[in-house]
Parts: sequence; C-alpha cells; structure tokens
Amino acid sequence: MKKTVLTFALLFLALSLSSFELHKFYVAIFQVQFVPEKKRVQITSRIFLDDINQTLEKKYHKATQIGFGPEKPEEIVLLKKYFTDNLVIKINGQLHHLNYLSSDVEEDVLVSYWSITNISKVKSFNIQNTILMDGNADQQNIMHFTANNTKKSLNFTDSSKTQMLNYN
Repeated sequence: MKKTVLTFALLFLALSLSSFELHKFYVAIFQVQFVPEKKRVQITSRIFLDDINQTLEKKYHKATQIGFGPEKPEEIVLLKKYFTDNLVIKINGQLHHLNYLSSDVEEDVLVSYWSITNISKVKSFNIQNTILMDGNADQQNIMHFTANNTKKSLNFTDSSKTQMLNYN
C-alpha cells in the first residue's frame, strides 16, 4: 500500500512540475558614462551570447558565433552595423556615431565597449534603443547613465523605444 501511494505521489509531482514552462528573461544592460576630462561618452553593453547571435543571423541571414572563439572580422562588421542601426544616441540634440572598441565574454554574456568622442558637456541624451527588439516583444534594455555627477536609469521596451534624459 505504501509503495502504491509513494508511486502515485511521485507520478503526480512529476506531472505537476512538467506542466510548468521555464520562462526566459530577455534583458540587456547598458552602462553609459560621460567622462569630461576625456571629452567622451563611454558605453558598455551586456547582452546574452545566444540572443545577439540569433538576432544577427535572423537580421543578416548569416550565422555568427560571436563570443565562441576569436572574433571574426565579418562578425564584428555585422555587430557594428546592428548597433549603429539599433542604438541611436543624440547628445545635446546632435546625432553621434558609436565607435566600437572591443568585446569580452563573461560566462554567457557578450560585453562590448563603445565610445562617442568630442563631447565637452552633456545637457541631454535622446536615445532610441531597439537592440534585440526586432524579434522579441518581451525584450527589455536597461540603460544606466552617469553624467554631471548624477546617475539616472531608463528601461526601454517594445512600447517605449525612444526616451530622453535632461541634465540641467
């Protein structure tokens, strides 16, 4: 009798647990810092490797393996193009080009370093961040800003792709 009850309980537990679906968390983190003594804005992005590779393959119809070995020049070209098209930054009302510096891998995350040069002061940021949103409505891009000794954060979603920060 005990064996039958134990078997039934284990079967019920297994069926109950298998009915729950794991939900992946879709998030990318960006750190934006104005460095007045260098007259530049430094940007660090943290994006899951599988998300960026799947997005680049879907968008450009070329398989990429960014973060899974030495960076291939053609993969970096695609990464730069993708960021240029999907992370648009205006500082003080003026559009600025992102300069790619390098990338590292931390566990399953691609950490990319970018900069915007010749910035003497920051009064405002106007940002459009659609990174990874073209294929996933659940994507969230959290951007942390440090400028003029003030920290601020913005959360970009499918319904909030463009936002502005003022430093007055």
